[in-house]
Amino acid sequence: MSAHCPILVVVIPLLCAFFISGVGWINKRLCFPAALVGLTLSAGLSVVLLLQVLDSGPLQYKLGGWDPPWGIAYEVDRLNGLVLAVVSVLALVNLIATHRSIQEELPDRVGAVYTLYVLFVTGLAGIVITGDLFNLYVLLEVASLTSYALIALGKDRAPLSSLNYVFMGTIGACFYLLGVGYLYIMTGSLNMDHIASLLPPLYDSSAILAAFIFCMVGVWIKMAFFPLHIWLPNAYTYAPSAVSSLIAPLMTKVMAYVMIRLVVSVFSTQFAFAMVGLTNPVVWLSSLAIIMGAFFALTQTNLKKMFTYIIVSEIGYMVGGAWLGNRAGMTGAVLHIMNDAMMTLCLFLAAGNIFYRSRGLDWRHLQGLFKKMPFTMGAFVAGGLSVIGVPPTCGFFSKWYLLSGAVQAGHYGFMVALLASSLINVVLFFRVIEMGYYGRADPSVKEAPADMVTPLLIVSAGLVAVGLYTGPIVTHVIQPFLPPGLG
Repeated sequence: MSAHCPILVVVIPLLCAFFISGVGWINKRLCFPAALVGLTLSAGLSVVLLLQVLDSGPLQYKLGGWDPPWGIAYEVDRLNGLVLAVVSVLALVNLIATHRSIQEELPDRVGAVYTLYVLFVTGLAGIVITGDLFNLYVLLEVASLTSYALIALGKDRAPLSSLNYVFMGTIGACFYLLGVGYLYIMTGSLNMDHIASLLPPLYDSSAILAAFIFCMVGVWIKMAFFPLHIWLPNAYTYAPSAVSSLIAPLMTKVMAYVMIRLVVSVFSTQFAFAMVGLTNPVVWLSSLAIIMGAFFALTQTNLKKMFTYIIVSEIGYMVGGAWLGNRAGMTGAVLHIMNDAMMTLCLFLAAGNIFYRSRGLDWRHLQGLFKKMPFTMGAFVAGGLSVIGVPPTCGFFSKWYLLSGAVQAGHYGFMVALLASSLINVVLFFRVIEMGYYGRADPSVKEAPADMVTPLLIVSAGLVAVGLYTGPIVTHVIQPFLPPGLG
């Protein structure tokens, strides 16, 4: 059983999605339990995989028994073992937390929602553990197509926002696929490890440079890296609450993982940072992304829209940290993938609870909520403090590594951007806290149901727990993965 864990992590939710699609026509009440069973098994297996990798080293599963590079291999190491566990566990927590909101907002589309939900998680899990560049593209399209459909299920401007996402997502996928095509032409392989072994003599080739740039641009579009972010704010704002709290924490973070995987495991850090010559421009663009995301968040009057621009800023953290080209920066970028996924889930679940009770997320709907929804707002404060970077929340520690990396690289512009965004985040969250504490609440508003509040409180507690265990995570998971060539 344990030998088949890598494939079961993907196959179980895939089969579960087909089952939900069929059973949804017969009895909608069975959709949630089926999704719960599938994602629970997938999350459990992902945790088992991470523990196995930490204990015995990287694992490889050959699909159909074919050896790579002729066959597709699923490979699990410390990096993607961590990301896989984060993705599957957070998707499971969100599934439990948003059961009521799905029934409330999408009562006639329950079967479709849970089918797409589980397929989306299937795609992300496959993206994370595949060792094949073209298979990654296929699974990326599985995740993308399901996210388009999930967002389009929302009301008002959701379908148009989803269409915009389709256009930008398709362009991003085409860029990535074009880069993979160049790599295949030059190496005759699609397996990541095999390509990495063939590339060093080809580093001077303009085709390899083009492949690298195409892949990076494609991933940055999918990641919503500024100024390629134009699809993200409306898509995440107008999506149903359960969809926003699923896609917002996971999609951009998985694409940040793909960027790091391509740089470290396929092209090599030597090529990406020393030979291409884009390190400083990318870090400066990341600094601009951090500042502009924070600035646009400051101009919003809708809580969810504010969160979307915070995501744009946080993406700048991860891209800039990775492209600083040193161990501290890369450590901060990898750590922030996990931390930001948890912080974003916490904030969007809190927003979902508020919307469930107040039916809106504009500033007027936030008045006096601390008295009416103390547990939800308490969790919101925990998420806000983590985004700001207040110890002992996890956000502080990833920011600390990013700041250390900026100092080591002598890139003080990135350091200033990090500090400035933290100050702007203080204004953002304390503005909401002030409204929630001093405003006059609607008498009809009350705390969200226990099955929505409990997962939210668990996630908020996890922000502190992960912060306290940052040392072991960095020492045993992240640092062993990083190549020795990083400074």
